[in-house]
Amino acid sequence: MFKTLRDALKIKDIRTKLLYTFFMLIVVRIGSQIPIPGVNTAYISNYFANQLGDEFSFLDAFTGGSFSNMAIFALGINPYITSSIIMQLLTIAIPKLEELQKDGEEGRKKITEITRYVTVGLALLEGTAMTIGFGSQGLLYTFNFGSVLVVVLTMTAGSAFLMWAGERITDNGIGNGISMILLFNIVARIPSDFVTLYETFMMNKSVAKAALAALIILFVIVAVIAMVVLLQGGERRIPVQYSKKMQGRKMIGGQSSHIPLKVNTAGVIPVIFASSILSVPVVISSFFSVDSTTVWGKILKGMSQSNWCNPEEPLYSIGLLVYIALVIFFAYFYTSITFNPIEVSDNIKKQGGLIPGIRPGKPTTDYLTAILNYIIFIGAAGLIVVAVIPIIVSGVFKANVSFGGTSIIIIVGVILETLKQVESQMLVRSYKGFLNS
Repeated sequence: MFKTLRDALKIKDIRTKLLYTFFMLIVVRIGSQIPIPGVNTAYISNYFANQLGDEFSFLDAFTGGSFSNMAIFALGINPYITSSIIMQLLTIAIPKLEELQKDGEEGRKKITEITRYVTVGLALLEGTAMTIGFGSQGLLYTFNFGSVLVVVLTMTAGSAFLMWAGERITDNGIGNGISMILLFNIVARIPSDFVTLYETFMMNKSVAKAALAALIILFVIVAVIAMVVLLQGGERRIPVQYSKKMQGRKMIGGQSSHIPLKVNTAGVIPVIFASSILSVPVVISSFFSVDSTTVWGKILKGMSQSNWCNPEEPLYSIGLLVYIALVIFFAYFYTSITFNPIEVSDNIKKQGGLIPGIRPGKPTTDYLTAILNYIIFIGAAGLIVVAVIPIIVSGVFKANVSFGGTSIIIIVGVILETLKQVESQMLVRSYKGFLNS
């Protein structure tokens, strides 16, 4: 990794793109420290710390602490991510959008434009709900229409700016801009998390106990990262053989290829969906006073990750079983809308190809479906292990940190993809230099 970056910095074009990306990310971090006008930041920080536990840690980690500080980027890039996922789902349900997606560059531009409008709409909706929900409880110094409007518009403008910055990084910098902003926000929270781990397990402990705790923490982190790397890189290659055909006086074709099926076909989406669904009722209930001794109050406690794997209250760990079931469900659901075995089978048949030992048509579709179901289950199991290990550590040892399995998956995935893009650009320049010479 370091060798790739060192070689990339020697190339002026790539160095310029890296610097552009870096400065844009610095601007994002500066905006994450500027508070929204009229907001009582001390109140909201104390409110989250004393009453909500981990309910907002998922959102706060993705915004790099902007949410708990109520900065102008409090909503982060989350509205854009949500709108992108919504548009992906709608392209399956709405034929017109599906046609646009298949309509080349012009169609993709129109879908991108619609995604931007949906992002602004979601930012307005989320900003309004949060401002009104917390405003009456002390978030705003003055709770009236004018102050609410200022806060909502500031949040929406901040989210729109992050969307614009992400697109600029994609066009003029290195990597996917939205992913880079998300990565930078998550990484910005890691130093404070390590301080929390130090204070929890090593401060005021003997040298031997502190060293043992440090080794265990390091082992857990390295093991989770190694598993994520395996998940991101693992794939099942299905061989495809194309028959030769006559074109003019020549026989063409006959080459062998393969269909790469990633082990983690759905990426981090199942974990994000599962966490979001469980956290939504908890977040909404935080706007109101809910008695924790009632049935509804106990259900909400079971939905909160902060109460899972707690030896003192094992009943609430049932929420973890629901979380695992949701991860598996969304792994199958999201893969089913992004990979269509019937379409792949038809394309292979049209191009004169076949999978060795499998007849074209329905047998090929059934074979691909069976392989895909097997791979999805393995990928979902890997995701569950990666996501659950930090939850267990947090519940058993009371290690309250913002980054977990979801954050590690995003960090590793974005870094690997960015390095691949840098290497590909270096390779292109090497080819150009060879041809020019």
